[in-house]
Amino acid sequence: MLDKRQFYINGQWISPEAANDLEVIDPSTEEAFAVISLGSAADTDKAVAAARAAFPGWMFTPVEERLALIEQILDIYLRRADEMAEAISREMGAPIDLARQQQVPAGAYHIKNFIRALKGFEFERRLGDHAPNDRILYEPIGVVGMITPWNWPMNQTVLKVIPALATGCTMVLKPSEIAPLSGMLFAEILDEAGVPAGVFNLVNGDGPGVGTQLSGHEDVDMISFTGSTRAGILIQKNAADTIKRVALELGGKGANIVFADADEKAVKRGVLHCMNNTGQSCNAPTRMLVQREIYDQAIEIAAETAAKLTVGPSAEPGRHMGPVVSRAQWDKIQGLIEKGIEEGARLVAGGPGLPEGVNRGYYVRPTVFADVNNDMTIARQEIFGPVLSIIPFESEDEAVAIANDTPYGLTDYVQTQDAAKAIRVARQLRAGMVEMNGQSRAAGAPFGGYKQSGNGREGGKWGLEEFCEVKAVSGWVED
Repeated sequence: MLDKRQFYINGQWISPEAANDLEVIDPSTEEAFAVISLGSAADTDKAVAAARAAFPGWMFTPVEERLALIEQILDIYLRRADEMAEAISREMGAPIDLARQQQVPAGAYHIKNFIRALKGFEFERRLGDHAPNDRILYEPIGVVGMITPWNWPMNQTVLKVIPALATGCTMVLKPSEIAPLSGMLFAEILDEAGVPAGVFNLVNGDGPGVGTQLSGHEDVDMISFTGSTRAGILIQKNAADTIKRVALELGGKGANIVFADADEKAVKRGVLHCMNNTGQSCNAPTRMLVQREIYDQAIEIAAETAAKLTVGPSAEPGRHMGPVVSRAQWDKIQGLIEKGIEEGARLVAGGPGLPEGVNRGYYVRPTVFADVNNDMTIARQEIFGPVLSIIPFESEDEAVAIANDTPYGLTDYVQTQDAAKAIRVARQLRAGMVEMNGQSRAAGAPFGGYKQSGNGREGGKWGLEEFCEVKAVSGWVED
């Protein structure tokens, strides 16, 4: 059993003020393999105080020094990539090959993008030619509380920690208590890189504990949260009394619109994207909207694609699907699969229960429903598992209407070989991101959503601006 009870506060690994142990469960085996401690208000206060004390000095550190530090972090991160992959794989169930090829590289990808963005970021800008003595200053917001999820742990941690460091903020990170080991390893990387004491702090805990303490803390200037919409609502309410900035990256129910003229791989591509990371991605295309002319063919392809997917332990190499992260998550997914059947959706692949030959581990059968309508529970709620709902449509206008008929607005997808139609539809979709014909968004593109998918943007220059206040200064005369 790994003993990971300590917190990283003010440049030191220290024991919690009071013991409050929590076992970390391997979702492939349902067995505990590590123990952490859940922090108390005293631990949170200590971490926030360290960040507050470090802020004045870090705020005025030259940008060149912050840039050099982030480059050093990247070097160490890459050197410790195998350790990171093993930690992520074991704590949240990603197959080891997926952890090595997607989970860990996602962190490196964002660090590199922030380095590029920081090199071109103007912290002091002229207002305009009409006002030669006015300057606009982008300054760090202050102490940031960061609450990150378990599904893409390094992707989300890097999207918060690195831009905060880059802009001169100090911070307290609370990783998911379900999958905390990758966050603790990241703290080791920052310590090795030489991040000054107090600039970065880590306290483990759960949402009602450390999460609530951070979001309501009067000495925390900003909360950056990624997780469920339900939790985001609670955080925003708790933060209201202190009028702090709250940046939320929340759930999604992405529509993947497949027109009759889509390329022949569009349906298969959509199924595999939905099932990637065992369906545990907020931007997964979980509603496949298919034009009536190719509807029956699409169902057949989707069912065949899902049926060929296999499940297996996270420690084994291969292209299989791992377990979902926890018993609670497994129970939730099973309940929603049963709800889909109860409400009349046609099950064409997968279904409830454990996959064949499996008797332990939180494994879910890759599941596809056809004949779904947009009023069904499985079309409305974020399932966060390998479950796809296929919905027919007749016209372009109907497809857009169905896609937008959701409380979410994170990522939508368009599949058509008609370029004008693709652009026309993309303009009408009420989502923060639209990906067309299998083409991913480019490096540095902002990540974020509309409506109940949250607010703010992460990544690239938008990710740097997220952690800045804007100050307008008049009467500025250069020496």
